[in-house]
Amino acid sequence: MSVPMPGSPRTQTTAAAAAKKKKKPVKKKKRRSSTLASITLYTFFFMFLFGSVFSLWFFLTETGTNLRLMMADTIISTQHRDWAKYLIGEEELKKRVDRYWAQFDTYSEIKDKDLVRVDHKSATAVVEKKPPVEVEDIEGKNFKGKLLIVNDPKTLRIAVPGTRGKGEKVSSMVKRLGAIAGVNAGGFVDPEWKGNGFQPTGLVMSGGKIFYNDGGMNTRNHIVAIDKEGKLIAGKYTPNELIKMGVQEAVTFAPKFIVNGVGMIKNQADGWGIAPRTSMAQKADGTIMFAIIDGRQPGYSIGATLYDIQNIFLEHGAVTAANLDGGSSTVLVKDNQILNKPSSEYGERYLPTAWLVFEDPAKANIKNIWEGLDPSKIDPSKW
Repeated sequence: MSVPMPGSPRTQTTAAAAAKKKKKPVKKKKRRSSTLASITLYTFFFMFLFGSVFSLWFFLTETGTNLRLMMADTIISTQHRDWAKYLIGEEELKKRVDRYWAQFDTYSEIKDKDLVRVDHKSATAVVEKKPPVEVEDIEGKNFKGKLLIVNDPKTLRIAVPGTRGKGEKVSSMVKRLGAIAGVNAGGFVDPEWKGNGFQPTGLVMSGGKIFYNDGGMNTRNHIVAIDKEGKLIAGKYTPNELIKMGVQEAVTFAPKFIVNGVGMIKNQADGWGIAPRTSMAQKADGTIMFAIIDGRQPGYSIGATLYDIQNIFLEHGAVTAANLDGGSSTVLVKDNQILNKPSSEYGERYLPTAWLVFEDPAKANIKNIWEGLDPSKIDPSKW
């Protein structure tokens, strides 16, 4: 076997070939790097172009502005309303919040024409036997939900947690108290959406007694209530006024949006954004309806505006309607089963109040868990 001598033509040819082989990967790497750089450059260019076009549409066109305002209203209706300033600015945020509350106050001042007549049949009358509650599916363009129908308004009670210092899930309240069905009720102090659900806002009444009041007896609150005749009361009242009116069950929330059979909300733009919602209404014969709307779940249900719910209630004959707490609190429980899909990533939330339906509400063992507590000393974030 002959071995090529250093410097020979054969050795030089072999060395050149080896050098050529070593250079090829470098060229491929350069080409690859150049291609990647081009793709990155084009990607950033198209993203910039798309962002510029979208921004012009979002801020300068009518359709974009309508979407932006709807998104802002959706945020305004949550505990994080300050975030809306990134969409509409601080000045516009303040204007919209002030305008909404001014509207809510206006709705609450419209005089009730007393259209509700809860049906009181005589002992000898032939009465159609109806179940205590019925549930219907409801849906719209962007939402799905349930309509809970309560045939006798006097079967409703406001329930509260059974343990001091912590809220309770509606499903737990239903089971503990032996109720037929239940939905979430009033608002509560909820720091960073992580509150313990124990501290309500405003007023809570159950069984004709004041359980909680964070103001004075002459402090006006937006109220959603049932009086001793079974009539739905909604509007702005003081605790003293509610006692004189014979109110039995009450929580604080707003707005009242159907008055004397007329919808107060004129269009989607005034519907207070898109969100999961719980609202309450009454027909002229006394029948109570709860709309439970799921939301924040793309592909299933985004949520509804109050205008959407108003239309559903009017189609079902409502003469009075008011909004209750919604968002991740929205839940419907019947026969110890959750019938909707709550939006909270942690599942059903701990709450201070719930509307429960009973076979015999007088026997419901609902105790005042806040008795003797100073509202100003409750820590809503402590578990």
